[in-house]
Amino acid sequence: MSGGLHAAGRRSLVDAAIDQLREQLLSGAWQVGDRIPTEHELAESLQVGRNTVREAVRVLVHAGMLASRQGEGTFVRSTTDPASVLRGVQRSGVRDVLEVRRALEVEAARLAAVRHTPADLARMHTALAAEAAVLATHAERSGRAATVEHDLEFHTALVEATHNPALIEVYGYFSASVREAMQAAFGDHGMPEVAVPTHAALVDAVESGDPDRAEAACRALLAEPTAAVEQLLAENAARK
Repeated sequence: MSGGLHAAGRRSLVDAAIDQLREQLLSGAWQVGDRIPTEHELAESLQVGRNTVREAVRVLVHAGMLASRQGEGTFVRSTTDPASVLRGVQRSGVRDVLEVRRALEVEAARLAAVRHTPADLARMHTALAAEAAVLATHAERSGRAATVEHDLEFHTALVEATHNPALIEVYGYFSASVREAMQAAFGDHGMPEVAVPTHAALVDAVESGDPDRAEAACRALLAEPTAAVEQLLAENAARK
């Protein structure tokens, strides 16, 4: 048992336990693949109850740093704290988010073209149909907030069609900032509306099985909002 743990103080015991366990992970005291001490051992080291340890471990499992295996124990899944990554992403602007989306989704489109299943295509078609229905129903941009969720469902379905667990997990962490960027776009009249034809073209390209065609379709889909953001940023800079 490492000597790096010390008793939790009077502040929130669960938060203190989480901090202590995270410190062990980030310091390298436990390596990826290692089984961490038992709940009883951790409770003794932290001088907290086993319920507190159980809740702290649950939080770190949810964060992706630990993994519980029934009947085997809890193992180190990652020694990188995703919370710090998320904080950095949350401070990013719309252009930053679009650039990362392009990096992730263009590669996702290529992989999806060769790995997709009929169920993946069905999810993309369903999300796009729901998006088109919202656009057809609401005449005013302010009434189209629901499009954000459907558009995110569409792009998430694209990424999940890669069947690459690492890429899917990264995009999952990133999706909150994608949602915020989409919402910001709906609030700015300088941004273009969601273009259903470019989304449909991406689905067709993925279905074709041609990764080059899928990449081109994905770049085309993201090109218009990217150009609009660049234009808005240039106009804002000129007014200063």
